[in-house]
Amino acid sequence: MDYKKLNKWTLWDHFPMPFMDQMLDMLAGKWWYCFLDGYFGYNQISIAPEDQEKTTFICPYGTFAFKRMPFGLCNAPATFQRCMMSIFSDMVEDTLEAFMDDLSGVGDTFDDLLLNLSRALQRCEEANLVLNWEK
Repeated sequence: MDYKKLNKWTLWDHFPMPFMDQMLDMLAGKWWYCFLDGYFGYNQISIAPEDQEKTTFICPYGTFAFKRMPFGLCNAPATFQRCMMSIFSDMVEDTLEAFMDDLSGVGDTFDDLLLNLSRALQRCEEANLVLNWEK
């Protein structure tokens, strides 16, 4: 989909994205870490019913509108990052880092890592956040 016209009229969300070097600094000196990957990140975010018409597109079978956030919307990255930060707010910069749909968990010991991973997975369940187990 080409959302150039919609993006042109959209107020840009300037939610800060984490810097990769800051995320890697959290891993420095840790013996245990793991990585989790969200499954089709943006597509897990519902679009408010009143905003779904803005994503309408035409095809040979009629018109359709997205119920989940598609790629191409200018505020999709900021919206998704804000969602991840709200889900994991008390864990970020301590036991977990979130960059879009990539989560990095750490622990000083293997048991710490398992505890932190358990907390992160529990949050994913509570928020209906689906992970890609193949990665």
